[in-house]
Amino acid sequence: MSNTVLKTSRRNFVAHKGRMALSAVAVMLSVAFVCGTLVFTDTMNTTFDKLFAVTGSNVTVSPKAAEGGEEISATGKPDSLPASAVEQVKKANGVKSAEGGVVSMAVTVVNSKNENMGSTTGAPTIAGNWSDNELKSMKITSGQAPRGPTEVMVDADTAKKHHLKLGDELRTIAVTGDLRAKISGIASFTVTNPGAAVVYFDTATAQRGLLGSADAFTHVNVTAKEGVSDEQLKRDVAAAVGADTYKLQTAKEAADANRENVGSFLDIMKYVMLGFAGIAFLVGIFLIFNTFSMLVAQRTREIGLMRAIGADSGQILKSVVFEAFLLGVVGSLLGVGAGVGLAVGLMKLMGQLGMHLSTDDLTVAWTTPVVGIFLGVVVTIVSAFVPARRAGKVSPMAALRESGTPGDKKAGRIRAALGLVLTGIGGAALFLSASAEEAVPGSMWLGMGVVLTLIGFIIIGPLLAGVVVRALSGAVLRPFGPVGRLAERNALRNPRRTGATAAALMIGLALVACLSVVGSSMVASATEELDKTVGADYIVQSETGQPVMPQAEEALRAAKGLDHVTPYRQVEAKVTAPDGSSEKTDLAVTDPTYAQDLRRKMVTGEQAAAFGEGALSVGSIYADKHHVKVGDELKVAFTGGQSTTLKVAAITLDDGNIDRGSIYVSTATAAKFVPADKLPRPVMLLASAKDGQSDAAAYTAVKKALADYPQYQVRNQADYKQALKDQVGSLLNMVYGLLALAIIVAVLGVVNTLALSVVERTREIGLMRAIGLSRRQLRRMIRLESVVIALFGALLGLGLGMGWGVTAQKLLELQNLNVLEIPWSTIIGVFIGSAFVGLFAALVPAFRAGRMNVLNAIASE
Repeated sequence: MSNTVLKTSRRNFVAHKGRMALSAVAVMLSVAFVCGTLVFTDTMNTTFDKLFAVTGSNVTVSPKAAEGGEEISATGKPDSLPASAVEQVKKANGVKSAEGGVVSMAVTVVNSKNENMGSTTGAPTIAGNWSDNELKSMKITSGQAPRGPTEVMVDADTAKKHHLKLGDELRTIAVTGDLRAKISGIASFTVTNPGAAVVYFDTATAQRGLLGSADAFTHVNVTAKEGVSDEQLKRDVAAAVGADTYKLQTAKEAADANRENVGSFLDIMKYVMLGFAGIAFLVGIFLIFNTFSMLVAQRTREIGLMRAIGADSGQILKSVVFEAFLLGVVGSLLGVGAGVGLAVGLMKLMGQLGMHLSTDDLTVAWTTPVVGIFLGVVVTIVSAFVPARRAGKVSPMAALRESGTPGDKKAGRIRAALGLVLTGIGGAALFLSASAEEAVPGSMWLGMGVVLTLIGFIIIGPLLAGVVVRALSGAVLRPFGPVGRLAERNALRNPRRTGATAAALMIGLALVACLSVVGSSMVASATEELDKTVGADYIVQSETGQPVMPQAEEALRAAKGLDHVTPYRQVEAKVTAPDGSSEKTDLAVTDPTYAQDLRRKMVTGEQAAAFGEGALSVGSIYADKHHVKVGDELKVAFTGGQSTTLKVAAITLDDGNIDRGSIYVSTATAAKFVPADKLPRPVMLLASAKDGQSDAAAYTAVKKALADYPQYQVRNQADYKQALKDQVGSLLNMVYGLLALAIIVAVLGVVNTLALSVVERTREIGLMRAIGLSRRQLRRMIRLESVVIALFGALLGLGLGMGWGVTAQKLLELQNLNVLEIPWSTIIGVFIGSAFVGLFAALVPAFRAGRMNVLNAIASE
């Protein structure tokens, strides 16, 4: 009998494959997103691994102070070692050759039109010397290598992107000055270039122009003699130059260090994308659950007949689960293939944005399809288990009844009670989160509240359907007369199905609403704080973290109409409090005019006093933690400089986020204890116009003064607020894009539910057509039913999401984000958009219903 049941399952699956098609698409999309993410990130890892493996020398010698993975030096000038180190290294045993190298990422390259030639994807701009080591990863494809200070070579990808050709002039802006040179050659990467813009000079020019010294290198590339291992070479070089004099790395160690730095970013991206894939899987559960629930209901008589001829409940359960297994396998296999295609698509997209990834490096690990298929099959089986269990309970007497079985009222009451309890507990957790006085427990309560209220709303969805759908129908459906009432009754006929269909849409829209509230509140809070605290008229800084070059600072100071320019630095130091505790921190090093540029509230003392000789100020959080008061002395050991004792002249109130917790020291004090070549360049310049000076005229003068330095953004306060809003908006748009996958799966759920309900109501539709319902009215009825289900899901999702968002904002008040702002335009737009989603979802089911033959429909069983 068991074999007969399984054969029947296979036949049912093939016979009703159209009814399961959309469920298979949902599984495919979710699996594709998982597999695509894994393939894409694995391919990026492979790309970087190849690049690091090829470019590394057997042993690299670099300054001891150089931090692994540091892209841009705080001083604007890379750490260097003396050129004599090259000769020292050459004398070591096992050395075949040693070559000095120069590389700097603290540069900006512009063309003759003053346009930035750097990457727009966040990849660095790199300037260095052309050497034999570069031939491992580059080859000259046009022109020749640079031979003097007037020649420069550029990589082929940058040349192609910016339409550069031989003879074009480039200006390389470095902290040591500007290098103007014409393109003498173009070099192509022999491995994939992930998007960096690279320029090469001859060695002497690179030393003078990037390091400011003809007697320095940033590193030494060491090549081993044949038969000498990298580890042995490292030991030999250490013996020659001194084990603790420089940092020595084998090719593997250097590659591992670079891989770790890149890998941390890739891991974050991977887990974020997998998180959204998980949301899509969660939404897909409702689609699959609904599909099998309706299929079981439609096949009640068939299942009853199987029970009547001897099939037991376990066999029926296995039969439906086996159908789910087949669905999961088919959807997952399609998803694995689609995932590889998605990864290739992402690579092409990144190529358009400037990050070049070659399909030759496409990496499909054996674990990727295994994970994808496992997840797809497990999720599908879990989703179908409850309907399968329900099918197993069908009695043989069901074969004598019409299709469909009466609902279990007792089970419905238990479900409603459980849902209300979970929602109540979740609501209490959200209340505790909103009223929490510490961030950690508040975050735990928030997480618990979000999960429980979501589960609670999913469970009580059928209970809410009866109330909310009726309320929506009064405004949306009843104006359409009898057709609208029919649509309302169809939506209410099976509240469990309506609730599950709406729940799929609810999840995605709840996250959209929550993030919209949090994002809008963050922008509003930051804007309010800017208005209260920032006194400077203009803010100059680089989006990529470039320090402000001295020539750019001088140009700004020369601008007409400015009252003052305040440089803002961050200098690392070890600070020891009177209680003996020490910690490394970044000091805010600036000028006395900063007290005008940023209005900080004071606990004790005057802010300007912090910039006196031998003085500093601390934040109230630090002062409370270490029992520091005005007049106390702190030991300050400047990194790269000397140690000293500074007196606390003021304590600032840490009631905002701008410079929260900062320890202020004057530029003059820092310069006294940190050598000039070790003192970091400003990360930001603040400027204010003279009294009586036209804002427009001063703003124009500032922009004109810095026109030659496109790496820096010049903003007034209005620009700064808009930039902040745009940054949050871009982040939210990216999140919405990722959530779109879950919403697409939810829309498929609405389509599938309507399509299956049309099949379920075949005879009913035939009878309505027979008594005069036109095709047009029938299609309108199904469309209206879809709209009200979509609006029901949107109303639940947006309401739930706003509740989460308000709670999250209350929790963020602990971080001084005090303004709650509900983005009503977004909320209303999403709600109205949901109606159009409902209309779209109903197009195919309504069309199929309208084409139904009346006589065949009436005769249908």
